Amino acid sequence: MTDDTRFAPLLRPELAALHAYAPAKAGAAIRLDANESPHALPAEARARLGAALAETALHRYPDVRATALREQIAARENVHPDQIVLGCGSDEVIALILTAFSRPRAGRAKVSVLFPDPSFVMFRLSALAQGHSPVPVALDEAWDLDVPAMTDAIAHHAPHAIFLPSPNNPTGNLFARDRIAAVIAAAPDALVVLDEAYGPFSGVRYDAEMSSNPHHVARLQTLSKLGLAAARVGWAILPRALAREVDKVRQPYNLNALSQTAASLCLGELAPFFDEAVRAIVAERARLAAAMAAMPGVTVSPSAANFLWVEVPGDGAEVYRRLVAKGIVVRSFHASGGRLANRLRITVGTAEENDALLSALPACL
Repeated sequence: MTDDTRFAPLLRPELAALHAYAPAKAGAAIRLDANESPHALPAEARARLGAALAETALHRYPDVRATALREQIAARENVHPDQIVLGCGSDEVIALILTAFSRPRAGRAKVSVLFPDPSFVMFRLSALAQGHSPVPVALDEAWDLDVPAMTDAIAHHAPHAIFLPSPNNPTGNLFARDRIAAVIAAAPDALVVLDEAYGPFSGVRYDAEMSSNPHHVARLQTLSKLGLAAARVGWAILPRALAREVDKVRQPYNLNALSQTAASLCLGELAPFFDEAVRAIVAERARLAAAMAAMPGVTVSPSAANFLWVEVPGDGAEVYRRLVAKGIVVRSFHASGGRLANRLRITVGTAEENDALLSALPACL
């Protein structure tokens, strides 16, 4: 028996369909592929953050429940602190929810997890990692929710959780609110998670949807897109009773003290710096979209996020490779085939990075 087969009978069979997450190598390229903020904090803000981090008691464990940060988020969102479950980015929070939701319904072999397709890859990956059945439901031709298809899938699969990211990644658009409401109404026995990762760039919040459906709607938020990607801070706002149960599967001290401090400053004292970065990205988004849409054969979908969903003429894979050769990395979906084959997701960078892209792209088409 070889080392690579010794434990095969003990591993989840779903792992055969997974690969370890491996983003494109950074090198010295202009990175427009990961939907991070391109704006570093200015010197004065870094100095303030550095001073706060220097006061962190690194020889002690962090606050196991991140009490101060949960209270800060709760006050900001007008919810109870006990509704907040924090994680190492929203990725971990998704995994925590699906870990808690591990008991199949009566008469069913597995838990089902439903989400639109295409959307955030971690919905599928986290479901498979937990041994659940992922149920992708194709978006319509305008990249909006296909309500009849969603309701049919809900009726057939009886999912435990439904993830609705709006603005959606990778398409960048907001789902129509009446369609979101229709999905919520069709799934009274499922947790509907409204993923607001890109909400700051849209100006749209889903607190009304949660307050109108307090027992089966949740919201998912993160600081990764705002300029704190390295700190890895995300959270869910859950129905209070469910939050108590999800918190039981969270690893102790999952959010380190440095990240707790950085997040608290991001949401408080340093918030004006992050707010200004959002405004700059939104302004550049409009400029970049208009310039690319004027290029022959290029179609730019309306975006409410910090990236653009772009259809290029010809071979999307070749356009991607040509941009990489010029030192610019974007996200290509050619491997997915079908209507995604010539689609690129392009993060809005700084004005200088966007100018470099606009200069390079025509020769790559």
